[in-house]
Amino acid sequence: GLAPIAPTFRRWRSSLTVEELTATVARYLGESRTRSSFESFAAARRISLEPDAEADIALLRHAEHLLASAIGAASSRLVLSLMLRKRTVSTQAALKLLDDASAAIHYNREILQTALDQVRQGIAVFDRDMRLVCWNRQFGEILDLPPHIVRVDVTLAEILEYSAEHGAFGAGDTDKLVRERLERYTGSSLPHLERFPDRNLVVEVRSDRMPDGGIVTTVTDITPSVEAVEALERANASLEGRVRERTRELERLNAELVGAKAAADEANISKTRFLAAASHDILQPLNAARLYCTSLVERQGAGEEARLVRNVDASLEAVEEILGALLDISRLDSGVLKPEVSSFRIDDLLHQLEVEFAPLAREKELQLTFMPSSLTVKSDRRLLRRLLQNLVANAIKYTPHGRVLVGCRRRRGKVRVGVYDTGLGIPRSKHRSIFLEFHRLVQGATVARGLGLGLSIVERIARVLDHHVDLVSTVGKGSQFFVDVPAGPTIAATSAPQLGSPRADWGAFAGMWVLCIDNEPKILDGMEALLAGWRCHVIKAPNLPAAVAQLRIGPMPAGMLVDYHLDSGNGIDAIRALRERYGALPTILITADRSPAVRDEARAADVVVLYKPIKPAALRALLGQWRAQRIAAAE
Repeated sequence: GLAPIAPTFRRWRSSLTVEELTATVARYLGESRTRSSFESFAAARRISLEPDAEADIALLRHAEHLLASAIGAASSRLVLSLMLRKRTVSTQAALKLLDDASAAIHYNREILQTALDQVRQGIAVFDRDMRLVCWNRQFGEILDLPPHIVRVDVTLAEILEYSAEHGAFGAGDTDKLVRERLERYTGSSLPHLERFPDRNLVVEVRSDRMPDGGIVTTVTDITPSVEAVEALERANASLEGRVRERTRELERLNAELVGAKAAADEANISKTRFLAAASHDILQPLNAARLYCTSLVERQGAGEEARLVRNVDASLEAVEEILGALLDISRLDSGVLKPEVSSFRIDDLLHQLEVEFAPLAREKELQLTFMPSSLTVKSDRRLLRRLLQNLVANAIKYTPHGRVLVGCRRRRGKVRVGVYDTGLGIPRSKHRSIFLEFHRLVQGATVARGLGLGLSIVERIARVLDHHVDLVSTVGKGSQFFVDVPAGPTIAATSAPQLGSPRADWGAFAGMWVLCIDNEPKILDGMEALLAGWRCHVIKAPNLPAAVAQLRIGPMPAGMLVDYHLDSGNGIDAIRALRERYGALPTILITADRSPAVRDEARAADVVVLYKPIKPAALRALLGQWRAQRIAAAE
């Protein structure tokens, strides 16, 4: 800034008015700048500058500072001294004043031009007629313009025409190329990119409107930034290509495992379709085996044969868990599983987990406690249940004795669901690595089977749902896993399911007729063996025509169990056709296809879905609902 100027006017007194002083300063600074500066001066001192009022010493000092910025300190004092003394300017003094003013203006212009030339950006000013007024050296260099083009009064259109005619904008109609760029340069203050293919150059152009209608245009060479972004995109594309290659190899191996060459061919076209086909083909024989095995387990009493049957059932269940975990990881990583957020009471979900894990905890002689809660959460019910399933299963699996506790509390606008156990504990150095797939602690591997996929699925689901997972653990004393879920609006409580032994109500299904449709004879035989053990009568059919033929001669069933993948059409189409003939029969769709499309289609048809391999307890619960509906209808 300028150094303060010593007062030079105290000894003079005159009738110099504010209006005279303003007019004099305006001759050198311009009316707009002078008026704005004087108004700021008045506002800062909370005074009113009346045009006819006498200019005081403070205003004179302010005027001298303003003039000094334009014509130099000596000339500014000369101008004001002459005004205050009311003397006529001599020719010599006038020439001296003119020389000082010209020198100051020239000096200021040189400083401004030098500063502009040091800026990395190209800068050009066009007047309201889009004619070039001033510019810096970089403007011509960046746009590769010759000196005879970059000159005063040349128009923006002429500059663009030169660039277009010399191929700077690539191939195309010159008039069209110029017209498009004129609209961008003059019509918007938003920055846009201009590519010069022949020079491998990318420029960011920005035009800002001035008060008089002209524009200030800046051009910035951003080629290094763009090249870095494009290099990153190429690296990502290469990485995606390698991931696709590895995925195709995994798909080929899975196809060989199940002998489903058609499914593998489909997998090369669509990963999503492959996952659906693979899950169906792999889980189909496993489903039949588990149906037979469950039937044998329920019919056997004690002895060596009963033990062998239970071991077979446990082995099949282990295979089911591993396949289910691998398929879940594939879906989560590929983005096939999308959250469907809704509000629900956390108690409803915890009651389901209590029913599911109570028998396992009793078998290990652990105390499993689910604390009641009236809190509501906003999440994907299915994915959150899968996440908590894995946490509770891990807690029970790695707790040799003691207890497992599940409870909720409010925390910073969220609902924190905690799973506490008195198990082995996890060293602090392993807190991050346990969430990696196939990673298991040595101590844990000695007390429980598995591949170490449970916490990997927890981490992936938490990432998809944007739920924070936390861990506190002490080796030898136990672990505490926490999941923070967004809180939802209050929802009234519903009646909770009652825990109890499933054997107690087997007789309740005696005489119930059930229609089973599946294109796999082994699945039908396995389902018949299981339901016959519950004293149900089974009507078996491989497809829709066979089912219609059976119902013409047989009794009307209490409900239907229908496979989704049939040889002709799908299970939902068969369900709709049967309901048109025989009314709204309760129906369960049985499928290994966990895709949202199948689930949504079933929901639209008011059909309950069970996924293969079937959990006998879940099937038994749904048959119990059929029986309750029949009793209610009879009353």
